[in-house]
Amino acid sequence: MSRSGRWHWLLPALAVVLWLLAGGAMGPFAGKLGQVATNDQAAFLPEAAESTRVNELQRQFQTDETVPAIVVWVFDSGKITAGQREQAAKAVQAAGKVEGAAGPGSPAISSKDGRALQAVVPLKADLGEEVQPAIDTIREVAEQVPGARAYVTGPAATQADLSKAFAGIDGVLLGVALSVVLVILLVVYRSVLLPLIVIVTAVFALALASAVVYALADRDVVRVDGQVQGILFILVIGAATDYALLLTARFREELTAGHHRWAAMKVAWRRSVGAITASAATVALGLLALLVSDLTNNQALGPVGAIGVVCAVIAAMTFLPAVLVLLGRTAYWPARPQPAAAGRSERREVWQRVAAVVDRRPRRIWAATLVALAACAAFSPLLKAQGVPLDEIFINDARSVAGQKALAEHFPAGAGNPAVIIARADRTQQVIAAVEETQGVDQAVPTGEGGRPGAGKPAVVDGRVRIDATLTAAADSDAAKQTIPRLREAVHAVSGADALVGGYTAEQYDTQQTSAHDRTLIIPLVLVIILLILVTLLRSVLLPVLLVASVALNYLATLGVTALVFTHGFGFSGTDASVPLYGFVFLVALGVDYNIFLMTRVREEARRDGNRTGVLRGLTATGGVITSAGVVLAATFAALVVIPLAFMAQIAFIVAFGVLLDTLVVRSLLVPALVRHIGPTVWWPNRAIQP
Repeated sequence: MSRSGRWHWLLPALAVVLWLLAGGAMGPFAGKLGQVATNDQAAFLPEAAESTRVNELQRQFQTDETVPAIVVWVFDSGKITAGQREQAAKAVQAAGKVEGAAGPGSPAISSKDGRALQAVVPLKADLGEEVQPAIDTIREVAEQVPGARAYVTGPAATQADLSKAFAGIDGVLLGVALSVVLVILLVVYRSVLLPLIVIVTAVFALALASAVVYALADRDVVRVDGQVQGILFILVIGAATDYALLLTARFREELTAGHHRWAAMKVAWRRSVGAITASAATVALGLLALLVSDLTNNQALGPVGAIGVVCAVIAAMTFLPAVLVLLGRTAYWPARPQPAAAGRSERREVWQRVAAVVDRRPRRIWAATLVALAACAAFSPLLKAQGVPLDEIFINDARSVAGQKALAEHFPAGAGNPAVIIARADRTQQVIAAVEETQGVDQAVPTGEGGRPGAGKPAVVDGRVRIDATLTAAADSDAAKQTIPRLREAVHAVSGADALVGGYTAEQYDTQQTSAHDRTLIIPLVLVIILLILVTLLRSVLLPVLLVASVALNYLATLGVTALVFTHGFGFSGTDASVPLYGFVFLVALGVDYNIFLMTRVREEARRDGNRTGVLRGLTATGGVITSAGVVLAATFAALVVIPLAFMAQIAFIVAFGVLLDTLVVRSLLVPALVRHIGPTVWWPNRAIQP
């Protein structure tokens, strides 16, 4: 064997060995990300918002960092007996002694209808995963009161349910996503080895990404929570699979042309690397644009997601080529590519027919698809991105939600989640008067010694007091959110009070307002970034503008369909405020991905044989692989529904539906029909391409 022949085997073999060693060392970090993740809801607040400042100030009124668990007893018999009150008091006393409690609970307060009792048990804020056992123990103690249905709700119970929802995210979600991808690849490619090779590539990419993110999160360079962790897993698996499919399809094409495995890979790698790196750059830079957001969870997803995409490219362009070179045609067994089979596959025949239809009636096709997409987009304003109500945060029947409903039935709707006002101590009475005169407020009570509302003399810290205002509407309702600006206007008008309004409802209001501002800032920024990448890659101006416009239209059409499905199908009364922005970043960046894959091939063919032939050959050659990649990515994001949170289900639907709409309509019909109809002018100012 010649020296060059030995290198042809040695280099890929060395690359595979290095990846196997690195993958084995880095793989466990996917399971360790939960150790550096936080699901503290305070970490999701807008950095510059008034509610964030209140959240920081109100901690000074607590001797220890605590989070409240609210115990509710509902007595169906009607009147509460003295014995039952005594038992409830004993239960509160016992609950204050459970492991994780930060002190004694508050006295049990009776509802105005006389059918329910309420008490608050403070828990230590740093319990982490131990909050669930503490809540379970409190619930067991509360259930000892005879003749009552006991519930535990409030921030501590919600935190416990969130921890439960994210439990096993590194096992269940990863297993479901990889299984779905494997099944789809087995069905589509009718090969045994190729799907396994692609899956291993994705797993190695995830191992590398997890190790990098873990190291950065452990040093507080990036922040990870359950949502970011779940999206990272899905994004890396989906992106790595997409890039792998594009390379394997091009490698197979070169093998059917009669090239030896090494020569075939050189051509396939060279002609794929530009499209793959450009598409990865659109996703990575689109995600990094989230860094300009004022929401910390958006800022967290930006760099973590970008790291995942970069790792997906590295694995797809190093480990995968090495394995394919070593296996050659065997990688596609039992459907090994043969020169005689070039251009004769069933999938190519399907896309040859699609290309022929586009060639015959380009104007009719792009006009019809444009009208259909515009009709769907017309419904996009109906999507309510005003936050998810507490009773819809969890898809399953979370116990904290049931407790919140019981609390709202017998106490003021805003009980348990009051608005928090921090003001100068010498203006306490004036601020309380202003608060109680505000429409939508039930009562206002200053916090006393020990951090308990209404307990004794108001506590003064650095010349400030804390006042809790119970709202008449449920804390997560639109009516409560509309009360916040009125309340702020009222307390800000109190001279010398320096009053600030925060609390749960204010946090939701500020998040909603900040999300709307982020969309107006980040969406244009992402569009400009993608446009510049396309102009650089395609060396054209008009075509990149058309491609960006097409994916933007696809995004609006997806939002329109989503608005109808969420309201009339899934029964969501609203979507998380971050969902439209996340959907935009993923759909536009990933949508441009598929257009990059298509148009780089069209440009390659058009430079040789003209625009018309380039469109036909490009669509025929890439139609099958891009559609397969789209189906895989949609199915991968759909796997997010295994996490029983409305946010994850909403993101899963928007991205999955949007990707399918993009691959099956925009990339398959609208874009090629426009390019075919406009002709070589679409490549302006490049005049080298002929009709």
